[in-house]
This record gives sequence, C-alpha cells and structure tokens, in this order.
Amino acid sequence: MATLGVVVNPTARKGKAENRGARVAAILTERGHKVVDLSAPDLQGAHESARQAVVDGVDALIVAGGDGMTHLGVNVVAGTTLPLGIIPLGTGNDVARILRLPRHDLEESVATIEKSLEAGPRVIDAVRVTDGTHSMSEWFAGVLSAGFDAAVNARANVLKWPKGESVYVRALMLELGRYHPYGFEVDIDGELAWQSAAALVAVANGSDIGGGMHIAPDASLDDGMLDVVLAGPVGTATLLSVFPRVYRGTHVHHPALTILRGSNVVLRPRPDLGPMPPDAHTDGERVGPLPLECQCVPGALHVLAPQP
Repeated sequence: MATLGVVVNPTARKGKAENRGARVAAILTERGHKVVDLSAPDLQGAHESARQAVVDGVDALIVAGGDGMTHLGVNVVAGTTLPLGIIPLGTGNDVARILRLPRHDLEESVATIEKSLEAGPRVIDAVRVTDGTHSMSEWFAGVLSAGFDAAVNARANVLKWPKGESVYVRALMLELGRYHPYGFEVDIDGELAWQSAAALVAVANGSDIGGGMHIAPDASLDDGMLDVVLAGPVGTATLLSVFPRVYRGTHVHHPALTILRGSNVVLRPRPDLGPMPPDAHTDGERVGPLPLECQCVPGALHVLAPQP
C-alpha cells in the first residue's frame, strides 16, 4: 500500500472538480492505497498544499487535470526523487502524450500509476527557467514557447470554446490578424547561436505542444539536451501552409526552419530586429517576458510512466 498525495485541478468547474476528485480518491482507496487529499480552492493553495505533503512525506504526488496541473506537479517534485503521477483530464495533455500515458481514462491512469510504483518510476530530464536575475525560477518538462506559438497558447487559454484540442486551431486563426515576426537573440551553451526576426522560437525537452503538434519531433526526454526550433520571419501565407505539417512533424524540413541543440539556452528580445516577443509559455502555462534562461537538468524528474 502506498500513501499518495492527490491534487485535482481547482480551476475546473466546482462540481466537476469535486466529482473527479472523489472518483480518483475512490479508485485509489479501493485498490488499497492511503489517499491524502491535497486539493485547494485555487492553484496557489494547491501548490502550497502539495509542497507541504512533500515535507510531511508521501510515496508519490498525483495530479489530475490538464497541462496546468502537470506543470504544478513538476514544479513541486523536480529536483527531488519523489515520483509524479499524472492523470490527464485536460485539453492539451502534451506532457502526458509524450510520456505515452492514457488520457481521459481514470481507471487506466490509476493502473499505469500502480504499475510504475511497482516497477519503479521513469527518470527524465527537466528544465529550469530563470529570468537572469534569479527573481523567478520555474521548471518545465515539455516545451517553452516564445514566438507566435506563445501568442496562440495565451489565446487558447482564455477561449471557452471549442472544447478539446481544436481550441488551438481556433486560437491560431484569431491570432493571425495580429501576427508579425518578433526580434530574437538566442545563445546556446554560452555562445551566440542565432539572431533574427522570427515567427516561432521553441525550446523543447519533449516533442509536443498545442494538443499534439510535434513541434520538435526528435526531442528526447532523457538525453540531457534541448532542441531549439527556430522559424525565420515568414509571412502569414507561409505560416498557414506550414501549420498543418506540424501535426506530422514534417515542418522541420521547411527551409525557414532551423533546429539547434544544447543544454543551456538563453532567449533575449531584440527590438532592433522586430517587436517585443509575447510572454513565454511552458507546458501550456505563462512564465513571463524575455529574457529567459533555460537549463536542462538531467534526471531531475521521476514520473510514474511506462519506461521508454
């Protein structure tokens, strides 16, 4: 029997969140586990509750919800050996998809968690993000978006419809009217690697964003490296023609795309090359404005997921 701390998305509709939380707790309890309910009225409270549970001692932290809940869990356990279990119930579920976790299936999610508890967690890299002054520090497991991809992410986060992954397509169409290439400078492992106006800049530990877009199809969660996907200052027509290819990962063959690799990536705005980039997003959640530094930390995260 394991002692499992469980956090359910507090931003979901109150009745829906309570129902899901009760079902998760019931399934785990029926299977013989001790459940510690760490849910709270808001994300900040849930984060603090989860951190306290780590101090008090649980065998694993389980988060139930979308990418925001995964992001919360990653930021609680990264840099520790406490395993993170993910029950994906949200819109994008990109980190869960990369980890090959069952989505929108409580029974299968719990079964996967139990198998991993028995066999041992999968150890993957995580990325520490700072603003250069160390006034902020966050972790992410999947992808940091900093260009038009970040603007689409921000729009998708506030849309009420459609439900599901198609919300990202609607967000893209709504943002096209405001699209313009932004000015960027990119350092990789201490050296200037790229400077240009750009449509898209993504720093990828994992492969997917936006509900299944393979933005960095060759990115690996456990190689100690980051894939930096850069798209030059293409026009709207080119952006629209390339977009469908992202779902297959074939966009990487477009001549406007450049992919670089390294373990430490610094993104800076270059107002002399284009407008200020939008606030960056990681794993679907807002991080903040550039400049930002992304450091890949090998083996920083233990997840209850199938082995690769």
